[in-house]
Amino acid sequence: MKRYFLLIAGLLTLSTIVSAQETKESTQEGDKKLITPDGTYMFEKRDDGELFLDIYKPAEGSQTTIAGKEKPTIMFMFGGGFIKGTRDDSSYHKWFRMLTDNGFQVISIDYRLGLKGSNKVGVAQVNVLDKAIHWAVEDLFSATKFIIENAGKLGVDPANIVIAGSSAGAISVMQAEYELCNRTKWAAGLPEDFRYAGVMSFSGAILSREGELDYARMPVPTLILHGTADELVNYKQIKFFNLGFFGGGKLVKRFEKLGFNYNMYHFVGYGHEIAGSMETTFDLQMRFIETNVMQGKRRIIEAWVDDPDVYKGFGVQSRKDLYGKK
Repeated sequence: MKRYFLLIAGLLTLSTIVSAQETKESTQEGDKKLITPDGTYMFEKRDDGELFLDIYKPAEGSQTTIAGKEKPTIMFMFGGGFIKGTRDDSSYHKWFRMLTDNGFQVISIDYRLGLKGSNKVGVAQVNVLDKAIHWAVEDLFSATKFIIENAGKLGVDPANIVIAGSSAGAISVMQAEYELCNRTKWAAGLPEDFRYAGVMSFSGAILSREGELDYARMPVPTLILHGTADELVNYKQIKFFNLGFFGGGKLVKRFEKLGFNYNMYHFVGYGHEIAGSMETTFDLQMRFIETNVMQGKRRIIEAWVDDPDVYKGFGVQSRKDLYGKK
């Protein structure tokens, strides 16, 4: 096993990391119709409405394999603090297009917004937060079940899916893998032997009511990116007796102790803008997918990213910004 500890100061060049300001401008100017889904399917009907998923096929002529192995499908959950957001938000289109141009199939899914209408959110309101997170997890598992049952029609290999999420979506995919590893009631609808191929978290966390996180099964390879100054999804942890909300900075310590397969990038001094860094960290994602997921190598990377040229402070940065109250 190789292990890499890196302090990156300006190492990620503009080809890999551009400013969040530039990213904002690129997604707002001319990218709204950059990509359209090749198919839209209803995967679940809830009391408050129907849930859909969009499928984006690899671009014609793109390379869909590496060394004879098919690239995984990327299944994405949007961000928005569990109060807003949509599966087809145009701010994600450029990243979707980057993926499909590089031979990946993308699936973007709906999920119920369990905090919609809430103006006071935090660990102190754990029941509300717990409900919102597990609604999203339940919907992810429902979409996964739909894909498993319709794999041939959809052209998806259920054994080759990497789940990815931004902010609330990142919390959801990290929580989902945790529930799946422990085969909790939330995962009961999936086959006993089902596993995702990997997880990619852009500013995510895991909620636990049992204190320190324990895994009955080893999680799949996981890519974690988190800003050390994130005040919306805490980088470290919030803990009260057995209740814990564990961000990337805490999770990586647990992953290291338990010998899991992960890549962790600590963005030094950055806040919640890392939740929207999918375009700018694309090279890191490709390396993780090819090495850790497709080749199955346990290549551990833990890196501290500090680049003063990267714009900081873009977007929602705090609970007050998002929910209106602390």
